[in-house]
Amino acid sequence: MNQLNLFIDLIRLKKPIGFMLLFWPCAWGLTIGFDFSGDKSIYIGYLILFLIGSILMRSAGCVVNDIVDRNFDKKVFRTKNRPIAASKISVGLAFFYSSLLCFLAFFVLINFNYLTIFLALGSMPLAFTYPLMKRYTYWPQLFLGITFNYGLILGWTSVSNEINVVPIIFYLGAIFWTLGYDTIYGYQDIKDDEIIGLKSTSIKFKKDPNKFLMINYSFFIISLLIVGLLMEFNLFYFLCLIITTWHLIYYQLRIFEKNNSVICLKVFKSNNFLGLIVFLNILVGKLL
Repeated sequence: MNQLNLFIDLIRLKKPIGFMLLFWPCAWGLTIGFDFSGDKSIYIGYLILFLIGSILMRSAGCVVNDIVDRNFDKKVFRTKNRPIAASKISVGLAFFYSSLLCFLAFFVLINFNYLTIFLALGSMPLAFTYPLMKRYTYWPQLFLGITFNYGLILGWTSVSNEINVVPIIFYLGAIFWTLGYDTIYGYQDIKDDEIIGLKSTSIKFKKDPNKFLMINYSFFIISLLIVGLLMEFNLFYFLCLIITTWHLIYYQLRIFEKNNSVICLKVFKSNNFLGLIVFLNILVGKLL
């Protein structure tokens, strides 16, 4: 039982925000690409597959991240008790867990068409090199955005079996969304990161983070507007975007305090709700 609890801690299963932020772009891409005049059970089935895949891949990513960062994690207050950093799980066992999770994720992936499988496999280097980025660049959050939102493309191709400008614009916009919320997340560790020499957009823009966050969230909102126009969504879609804009610009940026780690975590977690808002917004645009 102790090993099971350590495994659950290792993959952050009790912190679903991580895999939900990976899942929402998949759901967005699937929803904008799906023809709801057809068999809706396929849509539900694919949503479930993407959720399972997100849980498995986020779990594998957490393990790899903890292996790579184990020496840094020991020096950061928030992460020093992670199983690998605290030497409760060996690196060898962690590698086994990560391989097993990827193996299970592959069995989820093969339920999709060949294009989706090919694109998903092509994204694997992104997923497992992200943890290294904070050693070399102030933009690790950008690499996280590229990786975490890749599922938007996969969601689209899973039902359309092709790529066009709509999911690409949405994908680029979602990258800015992640760049914003992960910058907020990074302020929890900024003092420790500066001491041990790690880099982040949180550090780079610490003098005026609100301006940087406003720019990123604005680009995301603009992408939602463009997608709505290209998809010829109904008026209700554009009216509902007011809620999305309010949450990002008014709620998140109004309560955000870079020196308050509790508030930073609260704002970061609120992006799970934002993901749901955008998902429902797309459904409104397509179904009403």
